[in-house]
Formats: sequence, C-alpha cells, structure tokens
Amino acid sequence: MSAPVGHRPRTMDRDTRLAALAPLEALVGTWVLRAGFGGAQAQGSSGRASFAWGLDGMVLEQRTTVDHPDAPDSLAIIALDDDGRAFTQHYFDSRGVVRRYAMTFDGRTWTLSRQAPDASPLHFSQRYAGTLSADGSEIRGAWEIAHDHVTFEKDFDWDLVRIA
Repeated sequence: MSAPVGHRPRTMDRDTRLAALAPLEALVGTWVLRAGFGGAQAQGSSGRASFAWGLDGMVLEQRTTVDHPDAPDSLAIIALDDDGRAFTQHYFDSRGVVRRYAMTFDGRTWTLSRQAPDASPLHFSQRYAGTLSADGSEIRGAWEIAHDHVTFEKDFDWDLVRIA
C-alpha cells in the first residue's frame, strides 16, 4: 500500500525524536518577559512567557503576553525538523500575523531567524539571539531587523527571567 499523497514518513523513531527535543527542556517553565523598545528597557514593557510540552512531548508550546501597546501577545509551536538537527518555530500573534522561524537551541544559545517568505510576505528579515544563563534563570537577547534583508540593526531587547 502506498503512502497518502503529501505524506512523508518520519525519518526518526519516537525515542530518537524525544532525545533530539531534550535540550528544549531548559526552556520549560514560566518567565517574566522584559522587552526594551528604543534601545532601553521601556516602562510598561514587561509580560510573561510560558513554555510547556504538547502532543505527548513532540512539540513545545510558547505563549507570551506583553504589556505594551506595540507588542502583540503570541502563541508559538516549536517542533523538531525532520532531519533532527534544528527546530522550526511556528509563530501566531494577536495581530493575525503568522510566521515561520528557523530555530536552533543548544541548551545555552537560542537563535530564531526569518529570512524567506513563508505563510506571510517577507517585508523585512528578522533574527533573535539569546543566551541562557549558566544557572538557567535568565535568557538575555535581542531581536534584529533588516529592512533591506541584508543590513541588520537592533530592533529591541527581549529578555526572560524564570519565575517557575
């Protein structure tokens, strides 16, 4: 019997996939989010982020709320790529924006990058780099933007402090 149209068999068994997802366990929990707009930690730009396993541990769900009029609340689903070497973050927000980010996380350094059109047009390129502290209590990082898709500049700080 042949596979359904559009179906690609998984290249890894469940245990191998779970092992490849294991570094993301460092993100699981509840965090205070601090976003600094305009180059400094802005008043009223705090919020919360939570990370929790979904679908029997096959995806990591990320939910954020931000108390700033220019910052949307969001839901992201993080999944392992089929090759098992990287992740994809599927992002949705309260403005109706849908994006897909290439993601890496090695247990310490977290990167997100969007440099090609996906579910929405690519009006600008984006990337994030954050570092998890040695004790796992903080992630410090910043988003960058490239309006010309080449020259990146800092867009805003995006830090997390673990509370649970």
